[in-house]
Amino acid sequence: MDSKMDVKDEQVLSYVINDDANSLPMDTLDPTGVIVKPKWRGTAQDKKDMEVLGRHQVLRRNFRFLSMLGFGSTLICTWEILLSYIGFVSTNGGTAMLFWGYLVVLVGVWMTYASLSEMASMAPTAGGQYHWVSEFAPPRHQKFLSYMVGWICMTGWQAGLLSVSFLVGTIIQGLIVLNNPTYTFERWHGTLLVWAVSSFSVIFNTYLAKRLPAIEGVVLTIHVMGLFAIIVPLWVLSPRATSKDALLVFTNAGGWPSTGLSSMIGLLTPMGSLLGFDCCVHMAEEVEDSGRTLPRSIMWSVYLNGTMGFIMAITMCYCLGDVTEVLKTETGYPFIQVFYNATQSHAATNVMVTIIIITITACCVSEVATCSRQLWSFARDKGVPFSDWLAFVSPTMHIPLRAIIVSLAVTWFVSLINIASAFALNAIVSLGVVALLSSYYITIACLIWRRMYGDPLPGRRWSLGKYGLAINIGSLIFMTPILFFAFWPAATPVEPATMNWAVVMFFGVVIWSLIYYFVWGNRSYIGPVRVVKRDLDL
Repeated sequence: MDSKMDVKDEQVLSYVINDDANSLPMDTLDPTGVIVKPKWRGTAQDKKDMEVLGRHQVLRRNFRFLSMLGFGSTLICTWEILLSYIGFVSTNGGTAMLFWGYLVVLVGVWMTYASLSEMASMAPTAGGQYHWVSEFAPPRHQKFLSYMVGWICMTGWQAGLLSVSFLVGTIIQGLIVLNNPTYTFERWHGTLLVWAVSSFSVIFNTYLAKRLPAIEGVVLTIHVMGLFAIIVPLWVLSPRATSKDALLVFTNAGGWPSTGLSSMIGLLTPMGSLLGFDCCVHMAEEVEDSGRTLPRSIMWSVYLNGTMGFIMAITMCYCLGDVTEVLKTETGYPFIQVFYNATQSHAATNVMVTIIIITITACCVSEVATCSRQLWSFARDKGVPFSDWLAFVSPTMHIPLRAIIVSLAVTWFVSLINIASAFALNAIVSLGVVALLSSYYITIACLIWRRMYGDPLPGRRWSLGKYGLAINIGSLIFMTPILFFAFWPAATPVEPATMNWAVVMFFGVVIWSLIYYFVWGNRSYIGPVRVVKRDLDL
């Protein structure tokens, strides 16, 4: 056995030479010595896809369509996130912008994720965007662009994990304020709650990793039923706005020169609530019949979450109440005040907010899974420092354990910023949006180049057909203004405390990645296209 594999890790070696290893055929072992039993290796098409992509199966394929639908839908949490950001759009554009802007964003998001879904069917790999860029970019730019997209996407998902943990922690604080007006909203309390939520999520992703697909199905049920548990009391008990005020009156409370400019900035609320469906992609090597299941789960997650988000958007348009009052709430979250104004009951408000806390905490669990797989995949291609160490997969749990722990450590460390300045942490939230959008933009631009000037696209089992190029171009047209306004602050006058520092952080990450690339990465990074064997795909 030693002659057929190079096993350096003593723990892996001891595991490989046990009875389980001796009872398995040799093709169930990858060069690191990690054992994946045949029942977890997926379909014959999965095995062919992995061979074409030049990868070894080291993770269990225990997700199927329904569990991936739950994974994608609950990670995005569209209607819950929309509620959390309702104060932003109330300042920029108002309820009219929420309604019409949501419809515009929904169409643009559909084009964007349809484009990504087609690529997921061509190359179902945990690397996602950076892998696709490596295959579809102009040959002379493949390595560099792939590397940059890997860093940008990794930054987006790490920032996303922190954002969601921070959101849960501060919503809990807001609920405490509602029930105990004497409570002082301390920022360090929020940081401790971030640590608690992220640690809880890591426990789920390690000790309960085998149960994650089943848990996603349960949370999907809560996600769907919870929507109706909240909107029914609001429609029954809330004061109702007229259709004219709810759908036709745009506002500019941010002090911008025009209502149109304010409304464009307000588009970030619906965009933020519909961002991140590529999460399914980064779980690709744990999905059965991945080339077919991934695009279906992504698009059905868009349909399901898009519909539920629209229902919540309409509900907020009519049931928001006095905007000035809810924006001044001591809880820090206008939606909590909206719930209380409607029910006039602490108990009812507690139950409604708890539903949101549960679903967004479940979102955090899925965030850990996504960002750790993306980091692990990028480390596998030697795109980050300490790649060999980070690319380790636990031979007993079949998860990228070290990537999970590093993701937790990043969240803990960066959340300390909140103690000094909540504005800095809010900028990190914006950084996640900007980074993911940038990764989509570059990836789809490379796909357009390949369609127009490169070799024929690889085979896929989910295709946009003759409309593919038009949909890809439409996606870029949609994302261009969204990406531009994602760097803007929420209101004027702009001061250091209210500045959107995402632009500084984003280009700081870009500059750091460039330095690393030219000093070390250009020699160590292995562009995925170098190991792809498309001739086997014929």
